[in-house]
Amino acid sequence: MKKQLLAFVLAFAFGGLNAQLTSKKGETILPEQGDWSIGVDATPFLNYVGNFLSSGGNSAPTQQFLNSQQTIIGKYFVTDSKAYRGILRIGISSQNWINSISKWGEPAPVYPALPALVEDEYIEKSSFVGVGGGMEWRRGSTRLQGYYGGDLMISFRNSGRTYTYGNELNDSTSIFQLTSNFEDYDMIVPSNFSTDTYGNIARLTEVKDGSSFGVTLRGFLGVEYFVCPKISIGGEFGWGVSFYSMGASSRSLQSVGDNGTELVVGEQTIETKSRGGFGVDTDRNLSGTTTGALRLNFHF
Repeated sequence: MKKQLLAFVLAFAFGGLNAQLTSKKGETILPEQGDWSIGVDATPFLNYVGNFLSSGGNSAPTQQFLNSQQTIIGKYFVTDSKAYRGILRIGISSQNWINSISKWGEPAPVYPALPALVEDEYIEKSSFVGVGGGMEWRRGSTRLQGYYGGDLMISFRNSGRTYTYGNELNDSTSIFQLTSNFEDYDMIVPSNFSTDTYGNIARLTEVKDGSSFGVTLRGFLGVEYFVCPKISIGGEFGWGVSFYSMGASSRSLQSVGDNGTELVVGEQTIETKSRGGFGVDTDRNLSGTTTGALRLNFHF
């Protein structure tokens, strides 16, 4: 059964290598003016075929993004040999966690009464926008097609965290008795404890990571082989220049410290400077196309 299925897959992938540019059913093999195209990572599908040659079992392939940025990459053919390329990712997330902690100043409960509780809340927000476009020109009149062109990509990223606490700090009680710890071992939520500029233990109230903005101009060169009508396997490499800037980040916190006379509750906001840079190298890539990965392309 495995041998028959392997033969079917290979026939599907590589059948008709010497055929003309239309299938036996008269279907056009190469992309045409007006076609759209979308690419996915070819690795899961190639692994699926390769695993038929082993005795370790096989799992069904899954469709995956072409890069770790989870960017959607598509094309529109304005002629048979020229296409517009589009690159897009818009991601917005907001999450919150709530911990309960004993309310400070309340008398200890007597069984079976429940202790008085207050809530500490952590809110995390982030956003990412990556958008780009480009032009692609193609060469070749057989199943093997070469292509080249350029992309312009822009990206924007922002993230931050806020903490609110049910107990206020005071100068006579440990900060750990008044504040719950949001940190977990998987680092899904970072610790809400820090230190102020005097070395006192502090609890965070707000963290701003600083907005980042980037621009990439990229040239690329690639190749595709059409294994059957309007389906191809290929890959590309690129070279380009990237510019990026990142705004100042900050963290606001509360702590208890000695002002020279007595212990007092105070607040600080500590900022870092903005920064930026540029790079020129193979596949300077902030928000878009992949770096040399094999891709499976569908045209329709």
